[in-house]
Amino acid sequence: MTSTTPPRILLAGGGSAGHVSPLLATADRLRTLAPGAEIVVLGTPEGLETDLVPAAGFELVTIDKVPFPRRPDGAALRFPARFTGTLREVRALLRERRIDVVAGYGGYVCPPAYLAAASAKVPFVVHEANRRPGLANRLGARRAAAVLTAFEGSTLPGARRIGMPMRRAVAELDRAARRDAAIAGFGLDPARPVLLTTGGSLGAQRLNAAVAAASEDLLAAGVQILQVTGRGKNEGVTPRPGHVVLEYVSAMEDAYAAADLALTRSGAGTVCELSAVGLPAVLVPLPIGNGEQALNGEQLVEAGGALMVEDSRLDADWLRAHVLPLITDPAALARMAEASRTAGITDAAEVMAEVVIGVARRA
Repeated sequence: MTSTTPPRILLAGGGSAGHVSPLLATADRLRTLAPGAEIVVLGTPEGLETDLVPAAGFELVTIDKVPFPRRPDGAALRFPARFTGTLREVRALLRERRIDVVAGYGGYVCPPAYLAAASAKVPFVVHEANRRPGLANRLGARRAAAVLTAFEGSTLPGARRIGMPMRRAVAELDRAARRDAAIAGFGLDPARPVLLTTGGSLGAQRLNAAVAAASEDLLAAGVQILQVTGRGKNEGVTPRPGHVVLEYVSAMEDAYAAADLALTRSGAGTVCELSAVGLPAVLVPLPIGNGEQALNGEQLVEAGGALMVEDSRLDADWLRAHVLPLITDPAALARMAEASRTAGITDAAEVMAEVVIGVARRA
């Protein structure tokens, strides 16, 4: 392509919000920075992208999810043929759509996207959300034109930290300016502190149960609770005056603006959003996987913007002993908010989009 030709871009990623959200945030900025750009998203038929990508106005092309085999079984025997099939589909997509650059965010679609791009001599860019990178991006980083990360300390070769691409509504949020409207929208009292508790897009039963068990003491101390339980996970959680219970919030920026303290998991997207908006937090890493959630939250804790507690230790007694004194201490919350804001990055989507466009033009 020439310097004036709109680029043709393939964005690869899907499955979870951790992959889809930064992808869509980048796509939004690409549309602004490169008017007329042709943007195609590569995902799977099972992931969140099947709903979120078309709703955002972008074209979605899907391929089968072909996970790398972890043990010698029937799936391992079928893997070579299935993976070769997805690789062939992506190569055809690159050729037919004359793609100038591929940008990958991790997940099942990225290995065939990276390999197809390499074989077709199409440059590609890798963005890694977690401090501990996944297999797909570990493979892709070796041949990528640029490797970008959300956190410092990545083991990926040539990695450059830019932060996490996020929606404009979050990246540009002024919590103080929006607080009154957000508080009113949730039916809360602007004179009382608000504890936001959320387990992310899937919810977290441990958090829900602990907050429900401690709710009477929190309410008695003047604390309000905005509890986002996750779909189908509100059993045993009873709403009452000062305790708002929702299964899902589509505009998390309103929840962030209403809250004085967040109790939440430490997925990469959540940690980066909390620091971008300057919201103090208590992080409860998911105790399964490869420990990436604990790693994701470490830097925010070290900066003074968050506390961290192991999932197994979180219960009503812990909340009474640690969260209750914190959320009723405005000075401590103010110090944490400033530390969190200082650690945050709000322009990652713009930077990612600029890198992708630059790689396409150099090619």
